Amino acid sequence: MRWLALIFVAAIVALQYPMWLGKGGWLAVRELDRQVALQRDGNDKLRARNEALDADVRDLKTGSEAIEERARSELGMVRQDEVFFQLQGTVAARPAPAAR
Repeated sequence: MRWLALIFVAAIVALQYPMWLGKGGWLAVRELDRQVALQRDGNDKLRARNEALDADVRDLKTGSEAIEERARSELGMVRQDEVFFQLQGTVAARPAPAAR
């Protein structure tokens, strides 16, 4: 009877092995689920970036304000009727340390 029980235990272990550790087993599925979650997070970040870029493109295509703002900030351009003043900061003189 003891041999029969050992044979049944061995058969159960042999049948359970592919379910837990095999190619389509529980551990492999768990790892694939983790990879899918990471990929979804990456896709969400890229989707947000693409939406921001799409909004920039639409602004540049439809309005002149976005073009003007880019020309001013990135290229330093000004209109013909404007005067551009560039102020340079001065370093404040520090008081001399008191003599002792």
